[in-house]
Amino acid sequence: MHDPIPFLDLVTPHEDMTEELVAVFRDALRTGRFIGGPAVEDFESEFATFCGTRFCVGVGSGTDALRFALIAAGVAPGSIVVTVPNTFIATTEAISQAGAQTHFIDIDEWTYTMDAKKLKEYLETQCVIDSQTGKTIHRRSQRPVSAVIPVHLYGQTADMDPISMLAEHYNLVVIEDACQAHGAMYFSRNDDRWKKAGSLGRAAAFSFYPGKNLGACGEAGAVTTDDEELARKVRVLRDHGQRKKYYHDMEGYNGRLDAIQAGILSVKLRRLPGWNEERRQLARCYNELFSAQERIIIPREPPWSRGVYHLYVIRTQRRDELQAFLAERNITTGLHYPVPLHLQKAYAGTPGLVTSLSVSERTAAEIISLPLFPGMTALQQVRVADALKEFATLCLDKLEKPALANLATRTSWTPGMPNRRARERYHLARD
Repeated sequence: MHDPIPFLDLVTPHEDMTEELVAVFRDALRTGRFIGGPAVEDFESEFATFCGTRFCVGVGSGTDALRFALIAAGVAPGSIVVTVPNTFIATTEAISQAGAQTHFIDIDEWTYTMDAKKLKEYLETQCVIDSQTGKTIHRRSQRPVSAVIPVHLYGQTADMDPISMLAEHYNLVVIEDACQAHGAMYFSRNDDRWKKAGSLGRAAAFSFYPGKNLGACGEAGAVTTDDEELARKVRVLRDHGQRKKYYHDMEGYNGRLDAIQAGILSVKLRRLPGWNEERRQLARCYNELFSAQERIIIPREPPWSRGVYHLYVIRTQRRDELQAFLAERNITTGLHYPVPLHLQKAYAGTPGLVTSLSVSERTAAEIISLPLFPGMTALQQVRVADALKEFATLCLDKLEKPALANLATRTSWTPGMPNRRARERYHLARD
């Protein structure tokens, strides 16, 4: 039996950084600064610079970040916020906790992010702009539509230009869910330049859950924005509504970023570009190793995207069987996400299902996330590829080829992608 291949290795990188991380803890003990203070302020400045925004506000979690961003952006209780159903429930929890209602829009078949054409169809057919107020009103419910949350999924941004143009026309606030997209790049055709996730909307929410590309050693999150007033409101919201101690402008939340977690994130942020590049290289090697598997749909990276591969997600019609097959060979996988939110028990009977969500439902039954993490070896990748090839031979050859598979294989490469390097890595591991 082979050694296990973990889905994610959180042990090795922390062993490599032990002294730096322990120094963060020692500094907190020495100064007695556990909440707020220079460590938090330093990280906020560093992460704002990293994302290309004017402001970053550290908070307690990614859920806090989304909730606070919505409230600070003026999303009113009772209004509608539009997002996608193939995301972690924190996206819609934040909408509900801000007092708003979720309407779901289907996803793009290739990127698994919000389909701007479906958003356009929803706004044109189900909504109307009030001539007196300029607000967009959902015809059937007569509720105002106040915001849209594109989710940057698996480390790749949504196609933001068409979403942003629709939002501007319909007077909607754009809040990015960037919880899986630390360092992901988007080429804005409108601005004719590359921009980072976190700088593409009115505000963005990040999670630093330990398994993220940039992960704390506990819970943590942040809001990034160029809007000074929105940043000020988030700072007040995260600290019980205080503008200064014991002076409360509003009821707020206990949603502060711990100083120790902020210090840990500063240490890791210096390594994030290297980790992200390693993830991209691992994804390229997977793409090469799977290029002959016509019944496996591999990730596609559009020309406007430079993903950071928080997850490497493939599709197959026999997903559950594949997952069991890999588990028998000591290869751990994940499902992100097996049940779209509109089909979850938590949302039974809610009015969020206003459009067809057929792509979300179909892909949820086919997606499987393969092991991918900094430090993954070529031999481990070859083992995964060999197991997939074996599964395809035993189980997939009799199936009809997916309509997208061949094109996915051809177009998943970005210009200049090093096929030769991937082949060398592959043959080296075999030898």
